[in-house]
Amino acid sequence: MENKSLITYTVFLLTLISFSSCNSDEDSNPLSGDTAYKKEMRKFVQHLSFYAKEINPNFVIIPQNGVELVSTNGDDTGLPEMNYLNAIDGLGQEDLFYGYKKDDKATPNNEKEWLISFLDMAKNNNAVKIMVTDYCSTHSKMNDSYEKNNSKGYLSFAADHRDLNNIPTFPTQIYKENPDVISNLQDAKNFLYLISPDDEYATKQAFVNAVVNTNYDCIIMDFFYDGEEFNAAQIVELKQKANGGKRLLISYLSIGEAEDYRYYWQSNWSIGNPAFIEKENPDWQGNFKVRYWESEWQDIIYGNDSSYLKKVLDAGFDGVYLDIIDAFEYFEN
Repeated sequence: MENKSLITYTVFLLTLISFSSCNSDEDSNPLSGDTAYKKEMRKFVQHLSFYAKEINPNFVIIPQNGVELVSTNGDDTGLPEMNYLNAIDGLGQEDLFYGYKKDDKATPNNEKEWLISFLDMAKNNNAVKIMVTDYCSTHSKMNDSYEKNNSKGYLSFAADHRDLNNIPTFPTQIYKENPDVISNLQDAKNFLYLISPDDEYATKQAFVNAVVNTNYDCIIMDFFYDGEEFNAAQIVELKQKANGGKRLLISYLSIGEAEDYRYYWQSNWSIGNPAFIEKENPDWQGNFKVRYWESEWQDIIYGNDSSYLKKVLDAGFDGVYLDIIDAFEYFEN
C-alpha cells in the first residue's frame, strides 16, 4: 500500500476484529453516556474503512469534523486513539482559520487552538493528512488561509461560497499547483471541494469539463449530479488534470444524516419511520439526524453490494469524504 505501511494496516485489521468481538455486548446500547456516542461513531468509521480497504487497500478514508474522535477521551488531554487513526488516511476540518462564526470572519483563537490540538494529534501520530476548508471570499483572507494552513503542514481550500458549488477564480493560479501524478493522499498539495455542481453547471458534462480544465491534485465531489451517477468514462476524465498529471477523486458521503434526495430514501419514510430517523436538521431542509449506530442505517452506508459505499467503490473513486462525523454532538446534547 502506498498510503499506509503493510504492518500498520495489518495491525489495524487485527485490532479492529478484536475491538468488534470483545465489545459487542458492551456497546449494544450506546445511550450510557457522552463518550459512548463518540465510541459508536469511531466504530462506524473503523468498520466502514475495514470493508472498503478489504476491497481496495489503497482506498482513502477521510472523515470531516468531529476531530475529538482522535483522542481516547474526546479531550485534548487524551492519548491518541490509534485504532481510529489507523483506519483513516486524512482528516477534514471546516472553518479552522475562517468561517467558524461567520463566513469571511477569522475564527476565534480559542476555537482555532482547540481544533489544532486534535488535528496535530492526528498528523503527528499516524501521518494523517489534514485537509482544511476555510470559508472566506476576501482575497487577502483567502491568501492568509492558504499561508497559515501551509505553515502547519495542512492542505487547504479557501471556499468563497459556503454551498461549495463553484470553482473559485481566485487565486488565478491554484495554490501549489503542480503537474505531478498524484497516486496517494500524502502526495497531494491542494484540493477542490465541489459538492453542489447542479447549482452552477447546466449539465453533468459541463461540470466534468469545468473540473477537467483545472489542475487540482484532489477533487472532493458528490457521487451524483441531480440524482444521476457519473458514468465510468466521466470518472476517468475527472481524474485527469489539465496539465497532464493525474489526481485523486474522492466522493462525498454523509454518514451522520439521511438525505431525502438520495437514491436510498423511500417515499414512506418520515421521522421515526424507520426508527433510526430522529429529527430533521433545521439548518438543512431534507437532511435528517439518524441513530448512526443502528445496523439498519449502517447497512445502507456500507457492507453489502447495494450499499452507498460499494457503489462508490465500483464507480472507480479513489476514496470517500465522510461528513456529519460530529453527529455525536446532537445526541450528547
